[in-house]
Amino acid sequence: MPTCPGILRARAALKRVCSHPKFHSIPLGVKLAPYFDMPHFDRVAALLAKHPIKYIVSINTIGNGLVVDGENECAGMAARGGLGGMGGGFVKHTALANVRQFYQLFKQMNREDIDIVGVGGVHNGMDAFELILCGAKAVQVGTCHWTEGPGCFDRIVDELLGIMKKKGYGSIEDFRGKLKNYVKPARASNKAEVEDKQSKSFGKSATDVRAVPDTMH
Repeated sequence: MPTCPGILRARAALKRVCSHPKFHSIPLGVKLAPYFDMPHFDRVAALLAKHPIKYIVSINTIGNGLVVDGENECAGMAARGGLGGMGGGFVKHTALANVRQFYQLFKQMNREDIDIVGVGGVHNGMDAFELILCGAKAVQVGTCHWTEGPGCFDRIVDELLGIMKKKGYGSIEDFRGKLKNYVKPARASNKAEVEDKQSKSFGKSATDVRAVPDTMH
C-alpha cells in the first residue's frame, strides 16, 4: 500500500484491502509518511496493529521542501515551482526516530511480528547499523543508489559486516531494536583527537569521510 496520508483515509483503505478476496494470499505492507508528533505515532500504530500487517516501510520523503540555487537565483528543480520531497541525508534523523517509535509501540501492542523496513539517508554501513539498532528488520537504499550506482549495495553490506564483527555481533538480531539511552561520551583532549577516533572507526582518514548525500524529487 502507498503512504497513508491521514488516519481516516488510512482506516478506510485498510478496510477495503483487508476485505479483498485475495488479501490473505498476499503479504500486506504499508509505506508510511514521516510523523513528528507523539499522538500521531500512537494513533497510526494502534490502527496498524488491528490489521494483519506484515511490514511497514518508514519513512517516505518529507514533502514540499525547496532547494534554491543562489548563484543562478532560481529554484533547484523545475517541477511544481521547485517544491519536492526531501530524502537522503536530509531525512535520516527523522527516519531513525520514526523507526524507533514504531518499533517500541508495536512491541507494547504485542505486534512484534510487524517488520520494519527503515528508509532515509542510508549511505554507509553505520547508517544501516543505526536503523537496525532502532528496530529495522531491513533497510532500503535510494539516494545513494542514484548517486553511486548499484555498487553501493555490496559496499554498504561489507561496511555493516565490518561494524558487526568489530562489536562482536554474529547476526542483526543480536542488536536489532536494542538502542540504549544516552551515554555521555568520554571527553577528548582536542578536536584533532576526536576526528582521529572518528576516522579510525570508519577505517578511513577524517578528510575522506564523505557526507551523506541529500536529494529532492
